[in-house]
Amino acid sequence: MSVEPEVADIGPHADEPHEDGINNRLNWLRAGVLGANDGIVSTAGIVMGVAAATSERGTILLAGVAGLAAGALSMAAGEYVSVSTQRDSEQALLEKERRELREDPEEELAELAGIYRDKGLSENLALQVARELTEHDALRAHAEAELGIDPDDLTNPWTAAWASMLSFTVGALLPLLMIVLVPVGLRIGVTVVAVALALALTGWASAKFGYGGAQRAVVRNVAGGLLAMAITYGIGSVVGTTL
Repeated sequence: MSVEPEVADIGPHADEPHEDGINNRLNWLRAGVLGANDGIVSTAGIVMGVAAATSERGTILLAGVAGLAAGALSMAAGEYVSVSTQRDSEQALLEKERRELREDPEEELAELAGIYRDKGLSENLALQVARELTEHDALRAHAEAELGIDPDDLTNPWTAAWASMLSFTVGALLPLLMIVLVPVGLRIGVTVVAVALALALTGWASAKFGYGGAQRAVVRNVAGGLLAMAITYGIGSVVGTTL
């Protein structure tokens, strides 16, 4: 006598965890990586420029702290506004979908079946899938299939804002501490090396986050940061000699 295997035993991913909230996790990860990268580059540019114009530790520290505070708040505000706009758009689309489901459920059912038919299902199976999903949760079924939106996992502007502000601060502290704590004769070289290593790390993280090539992202990130520091150092040197 044969025994039918249980569904849980035959699923290829039965042991993998499936958690909710992936959209928000990706949202704050993206904001965190970009915030750290911006904090490193912008603050390194500021302190390198000021260090080229003066060797006074207090002046460099003041400029760096001011740049850190302004940059962190700017990043937080920018992320909040951007993600709030995205969330408002998602909510408007969901409200439109709710209205269409109330006013013309049959047409919406046909539309959902058409989506699954276009993905390769037969006419009858596509209609059956559309009916069962609509009976289970009509809004979720249509939002995910038509709009690519999970109604229970909308983007959170506060999460993005805090992640961006904190990561910018952490990133900015590296060049600021290097340029202030290291002795005058070594501060430029040590700061450049530390910033290059940190940018390599954020470049690698951004590539992994976006499923892109790590080598190209690292080179691009490091090269851009070094160029920014070289330009601001040059400007600081010119301004410092004319004042």
